[in-house]
Amino acid sequence: MPAAHDTSALPQELSDVPGWFPNLDQVLFDWLLTRQESRGVHGDLLEIGVYMGKSAIFLGHHLRDGEDYTVCDLFEDEAPDGANKAESDKSYPTLTKQVFERNYLSFHDALPRVLRAPSSVVPDEVAPKSCRFVHVDASHLYEHVRGDIGAARDTLLPEGVVVLDDFRSEHTPGVSIAAWEAVLNRGLKPICLSTQKLYGTWDDPGPVQEELLAMVRERGDCHLSVQEAAGHRIVRVKSKKGMAAPAFPPSRHYRAPAATPAATPERGPRTAPKGPAARARARRLAADLLPPVVTRAVRRGRAG
Repeated sequence: MPAAHDTSALPQELSDVPGWFPNLDQVLFDWLLTRQESRGVHGDLLEIGVYMGKSAIFLGHHLRDGEDYTVCDLFEDEAPDGANKAESDKSYPTLTKQVFERNYLSFHDALPRVLRAPSSVVPDEVAPKSCRFVHVDASHLYEHVRGDIGAARDTLLPEGVVVLDDFRSEHTPGVSIAAWEAVLNRGLKPICLSTQKLYGTWDDPGPVQEELLAMVRERGDCHLSVQEAAGHRIVRVKSKKGMAAPAFPPSRHYRAPAATPAATPERGPRTAPKGPAARARARRLAADLLPPVVTRAVRRGRAG
């Protein structure tokens, strides 16, 4: 879990927005979305559960002309059931729609379509087969996650990608059960696993997996493993220490750090000059400054 942030401060960079969006997942989001765009896959974007907006801001950077972007979150509204309310009160006590919108508009000129409601409204609000990318990061309760996965399946286009957050965290067993149930019984096919997220599709995962494997093998900042399980090829990617996030434009509030004045080099102690010319200068200086009697004594001493 990241360090506490001042949620009242205007973000200057994406890293200033509170949230759990590791650099590896930023790389994978960027690569998958860019791949869709390069292949001419045209469709809407959907995020279920936005917290303070970090991944939503990132997704919005890939929104193209003619595409719609919908986000759904309870924000500060009452949860639909007691278990969901307890989860929201414990995990997201400071989440408000105002904070999300302020953060999002720090990086974009216009808001996405915001559904301030439980995720159960998504099937009625988002058209079937309209989305190319769906990020599910809302409730961790099994019943809600199962419903969110079903909504993602119904809204995705061919070649669409769904991303399930917290599919393996020890405190979110409901997500794990719902995710692997979808793989075993509901037709979801894994593309890859990161430390935090499961990337999948209801389409053929083979072509995207082959390109992903080639991309990861060319990088020096990823660990890679490939396993077979229950008839699925499981590609696992893990970041190495120091992995950088993709370049992302700063917010409209960004202020470049002031230039630091160049330090003046310290002067070391002056050393006495050496050589015949230096000795001649010293004799002339002595003749000019010393009393004649001292000068004559020095000369007699040298002559002797």
